[in-house]
Amino acid sequence: MQTKRIFITGGASGLGFAIAQVCAQAGWRVCIGDRDAERGQAVIASLQRLQAEAQFVCCDVTKMSDLQQVAEQLQQLWGGVDVVVNNAGVAQVGKLKQTSLDDWQWIIDINLLGVVRGCQAFMPTFTAQGQGYFVNVASMAGLLDVANMTAYNATKAAVVSLSETLQNELAKDNIGVTVVCPSFFRTNLGDGMRTSIDGMPAKLDKLMSASKLNANDIAKLILRCIEQRKFHCLPHRQGRTAWYLKRFLPRNWYRRLLHSRMR
Repeated sequence: MQTKRIFITGGASGLGFAIAQVCAQAGWRVCIGDRDAERGQAVIASLQRLQAEAQFVCCDVTKMSDLQQVAEQLQQLWGGVDVVVNNAGVAQVGKLKQTSLDDWQWIIDINLLGVVRGCQAFMPTFTAQGQGYFVNVASMAGLLDVANMTAYNATKAAVVSLSETLQNELAKDNIGVTVVCPSFFRTNLGDGMRTSIDGMPAKLDKLMSASKLNANDIAKLILRCIEQRKFHCLPHRQGRTAWYLKRFLPRNWYRRLLHSRMR
């Protein structure tokens, strides 16, 4: 059986690095991409101890040329790639009236267009080899509608919609799609967060600390979803429950329930 080959954006830390570790432990060839060259160089040795062919490439998901270059490099190095994880993302917290257009453009360029670029850059590879798999990391924020997260919610909802559409468009080419929608868990998402709400870093830290799942747990679930070609990957039970309630309850009932839980 051929060894699986995977490329992960935002792979030098957080969930991206956890996915890389889980795949390397399973014997996959792993390439992590990250714009933080220093962090990437610091962690690649630990991956190479698990899988000797592990690679790090410095790339920025806001630059199409970077991702196309990675696709070309992996074609030369490995003869292609089987799974691309569009994981790189940032956070912005604030009401609509407090969120500048500059912040909107920043988060859209990374959270949404970064995924678009990742898919476009690797689609020719997948089409040529007759198979491939995209894992697009969204969030429960893309399925729910918690207040004060307008820009973040909108970009993650767009990633969900993009992934749904791609599943339909790419099925005939034997290209699969999974969209990952975790709730809060311990990661470094707050490092570059932009917010107009006082005390938000401390609130975010509290929410992350309350999670019963860590990045490694979620990474293992993502790997199972890839193997099972499962579209939705919803790791947190509470998040799944909230999404089911939103889908099946009348809107006003759901809103009252959401507000009561946020008090």
